[in-house]
Amino acid sequence: MLEIELPSYAQETIIRFIKEFVQDRRVVIGLSGGLDSSVVAKLCVMALGKDRVKGIHMPEDATPSEDSRDAETLAKTLEIEYEVIPIGEFVHAIAGKLGLKGDMSIANLKARVRMAILYAIANEERRLVAGTSNKSELLVGYFTKYGDGASDFAPIGDLYKTQVRILAKRIGIPEGIINKVPRAGLLPGQSDEVEMGIKYEILDKILYGIELGLPREKIVEELGISDTLVDKVYEMHNRSRHKRVMLYIPKIGARTVNTDWRE
Repeated sequence: MLEIELPSYAQETIIRFIKEFVQDRRVVIGLSGGLDSSVVAKLCVMALGKDRVKGIHMPEDATPSEDSRDAETLAKTLEIEYEVIPIGEFVHAIAGKLGLKGDMSIANLKARVRMAILYAIANEERRLVAGTSNKSELLVGYFTKYGDGASDFAPIGDLYKTQVRILAKRIGIPEGIINKVPRAGLLPGQSDEVEMGIKYEILDKILYGIELGLPREKIVEELGISDTLVDKVYEMHNRSRHKRVMLYIPKIGARTVNTDWRE
């Protein structure tokens, strides 16, 4: 069966990765009050110490008060530097200037404003931006390009959402955050699973089957689900390819950035 577990070495590997990547620098992270950012913040503290981690909470009209409360509580528990920067005035100013009216245009603008703020702080204070995207989101494009999908490093980028929950329990993230309905907080009443039309438990297993190179029919058989649902995930993955590549460049030279010249 396509059961997803968390390798015993995952936590140690991520902590070592953070230490080796960040070296003697400091990090800043956007704290949403949700699972992923909470896990990343805790891992950064475990790797670097509380004095080298800064959390920024960036609420606006659609931000649930519960998320703001959880972000503040987590920051206090971790004893990290913490700041609240409301983004409403920035979003309204830009959206008004550009005449944006579409819900998704404004939602994506919110994510990009938040990342612009994180990078401004990182530049000013010589920090690196810690990303909070997980593998499930990255593989189906459930993130805003150059918004929450942008960062200097992504500690949980190779963990499915299911695995992030397991890791969260291991490192002591509060149950209230672990059990919270996953949401991007960009639109009122929005939730990840309703917007995507699939629960993470099923999505992750389908993606794991794709990762293992299993044919569609085998994934359908293993999970006992409709081939329509599997095809939907394949389509989400294929249509979001552009979000997982920094730049698409026509190959001319002997080695090409992002194609066969990689870091």
